[in-house]
Amino acid sequence: MSLLTAVVLGLIQGVSEFLPISSSGHLAIAEYLLGEAGIPAPPDFFDVLLHLGTLAAVFAAYWEDIKAMVRELFLGVGDLVHRTTPTPLPPARRMIFLIIVGTLPLFAVLPLKDWIEGLSDNIYVVAGALLITGCLLFASDRVRRGRKAERSATVLDVLLVGVAQAVATCPGLSRSGTTISAGCCLGFERKFAVRYSFLMSIPAVLGANILTLRDAVKTGIVWAEVPVYLAGVLVAALVGYACIRLLKMIADKGKFGWFAYYCWAAGLLTLIFVFVKNATA
Repeated sequence: MSLLTAVVLGLIQGVSEFLPISSSGHLAIAEYLLGEAGIPAPPDFFDVLLHLGTLAAVFAAYWEDIKAMVRELFLGVGDLVHRTTPTPLPPARRMIFLIIVGTLPLFAVLPLKDWIEGLSDNIYVVAGALLITGCLLFASDRVRRGRKAERSATVLDVLLVGVAQAVATCPGLSRSGTTISAGCCLGFERKFAVRYSFLMSIPAVLGANILTLRDAVKTGIVWAEVPVYLAGVLVAALVGYACIRLLKMIADKGKFGWFAYYCWAAGLLTLIFVFVKNATA
C-alpha cells in the first residue's frame, strides 16, 4: 500500500468517524473506487489501526470525562465493598452505568458479525444506508430540544440508544449520526447526546477492534508496510480530533441536518456511478 493511499484513507476515517456521515460507508466506497482503479484494497489490519487512531482522538477530546469516570470506577468499587454508595450517584459514576447499559445491545449482533461485515462489499447496501442516515439526521433537527443529561436519562433511554448503535453496525449507517439522532428524539440535551455517543463508542470500538485484530493477525501482517500504516493512523487521529471539536460547535447550533444533505448526495452519487458503470460494462 502506498503512503498516499494510507493518508487518504486516514483522512476519510478521521472525517467520517465523528462527523455523522458513516466511516464504514465511506471506507467501503473508497475501497470500491480503489479497486476500480486497479489499486489493491488495504488489509483488514490497517482498518483496525485506523479505528484505533480515531479512538485515540476520543480519549484526547474527552480526557477530563474519562479521567473522572476512571476515578469514580475505583471509588464505586470501594463504596460497594463498604456499602456506602451515595444517592444520587455522582454524574461520572452514573455515566459509567449508562455506557454499560447502552453497550449491552451490541452483544445481540455478535453472532451476525461476519454477515454484517460482508455487507460492506455490497455497494448498493452501503449507498442505501447513507440515504437512511441522511433521513435520520434530517429528522433529528426537527424534534423538540431536550434537557436530559446523565442525571436524568433513564435506563430505557440509553438502552434504546444502544439499540440504535447496534443497528448502526450496518455499513453506511453512521454510528454517531444514528446514536445522536436517537438521543435527540428521546429528549437528550444536544451536547449530552454528542458526548454520550462518543463516550459510548469507546467500549464498542475497542471490542470490535479486538475481534477484528485477532482475525487480521491470523491472515498475516506485512511488517515492511507498518510505517505506512502508522502515517495513516496519525492522520486519522489528528483529523478525528479536529472533527470532534467541530461537531461540538455544531451541536450548540443544532444543525445536524446539514450533514443530511451530504449523506443524500453521497448515497445518490454512489448509486448513479454504479448504475452507469454496470450499464456500460
